[in-house]
Amino acid sequence: MIALSVNLNKIALIRNSREGNYPDVVAHGRTCLDAGAHGITVHPRPDQRHIRPQDVRNLSALCASRQMEFNVEGNPFAGAVGSYPGLLPLVLETRPQQCTLVPDSDDQLTSDHGFDLNKDGARLEPIIRELRDAGIRVSLFMDPDKAQISLAKDVGADRIELYTGPYAEAVSNQSPALEKIFAAHCAAAEHALHMGLGVNAGHDLNLINLPRYRTLPGLQEVSIGHALTVDAISMGMANAVAAYVNCLAGK
Repeated sequence: MIALSVNLNKIALIRNSREGNYPDVVAHGRTCLDAGAHGITVHPRPDQRHIRPQDVRNLSALCASRQMEFNVEGNPFAGAVGSYPGLLPLVLETRPQQCTLVPDSDDQLTSDHGFDLNKDGARLEPIIRELRDAGIRVSLFMDPDKAQISLAKDVGADRIELYTGPYAEAVSNQSPALEKIFAAHCAAAEHALHMGLGVNAGHDLNLINLPRYRTLPGLQEVSIGHALTVDAISMGMANAVAAYVNCLAGK
């Protein structure tokens, strides 16, 4: 069974457009878990445009109470800014089951590329070691590049998360490059498995492009937020989660 981890960033983004706590991020997390999601993902950023540090703490408690997976994503080099304590201190405080390290910058609209470990590997290695020593599984956000995936194993990662943006765009645009892109993802996943790495995936996956992507060799987990939240507008959150769980199960 491929696990569905629901990213709640967009729920927090809507909440942050007004004062108060509506919609309630934790309540939506509870709804997702009740509907069959296997875990919750958040991606706190220093500008707190959506998920805030207290959300991370509250959702950590929710997942712990349900014995469900909690995945915190973010830039490992992001330091403290105002009430944002920095990614590493926040993760070490809340102890999620998984931390997905992502090379996003403050000026990016969203994550749009994987790590270049020739450049960042030496800086990441002690961070990965500290997270693993704390009992936290570490996944690195990666492009489907076999040489880079080999380096992910070398720096101590447990898993990779394949960046699926170009795949999703190719499906949406009916691009002739789709077959080549999907083949590259399959080859990357097979290489990761050969290296002893687990395989996650995420970015712009939806009910249209997921049925094929779920056949990726060894795929263990997908994190989905934007598309699932959009579908929830018409379907309701619980129904949207159930639709994605069923899609991943091939139903």
